[in-house]
Amino acid sequence: MSGSREGVPPAPDPLPHPVVDNHCHLDITRGDETATPPGEALAAAAAVGVTRIVQIGCDLRGARWAVETAEAHDAIVAGVALHPNEAPLLAEQGRLEEALAEIEALAAHPRVRAVGETGLDAFRTGDEGRAAQVESFRRHVDLAKRLDRTLVIHDRDTHDEILEVIDSEGAPERWVMHCFSGDADFARRCLDRGAFLSFAGTVTFKNAQPLRDALAVVPQDRVLVETDAPYLTPTPYRGRTNASTLVPLTVRAMAEVRGDDLGDLCAAVDANTDTAFGGPWGR
Repeated sequence: MSGSREGVPPAPDPLPHPVVDNHCHLDITRGDETATPPGEALAAAAAVGVTRIVQIGCDLRGARWAVETAEAHDAIVAGVALHPNEAPLLAEQGRLEEALAEIEALAAHPRVRAVGETGLDAFRTGDEGRAAQVESFRRHVDLAKRLDRTLVIHDRDTHDEILEVIDSEGAPERWVMHCFSGDADFARRCLDRGAFLSFAGTVTFKNAQPLRDALAVVPQDRVLVETDAPYLTPTPYRGRTNASTLVPLTVRAMAEVRGDDLGDLCAAVDANTDTAFGGPWGR
């Protein structure tokens, strides 16, 4: 969770059962906002029932910060990787191998549960960077399998290409489609390969009916929730700064779409996150 006190919308009513924000960027800010200290972010989130966070580092600096923060707070575990838009930049500088080696060293830390977010992005990186993206993605898949870490996948406009890599490399035992963005057919294709599907505030957006259709077909034991904070703030605060405190808005919308009892869905999300990320950790 990040942002100035004015940037983050007011906290909603608490959830009836704890859940986990399984994808958050506590170190990233929007504009001239200031980052909320992790301890404050955790306390505010816990007050509405979001008792644990997976902090995701997307570059070397962020990955180092994620590990340090997870060491300092029992309720946080870390994910480390080179974001798919970071990999081509490093390749151009001749630093990709060096950076991957540091990610591997960080991923071995006991407070790291995930290798990610890695994957492919056709929105911000053009064809000239695709080879570096694919190579980096393959290396992260291999790393997740060798270190028994959860693979967390970023997929922007690359559904088929993501599954091509997963099929050719072989999926790890545990993998998550972060901020799932496909339709019901793509959801089934990911589920058939063993994925957990994580839904963000985008599921509340007016134009996201295909995403809601996907959510409706996900078995209750494979669904997760996230913020991707400070981005993807749920309705009615779209465009403002997101934070783990707003997870209840997304979870309530998810329960309505699925026809689930809210408490049952929260309990499932909490248990699923433990399963998806290799076991429970402190609240």
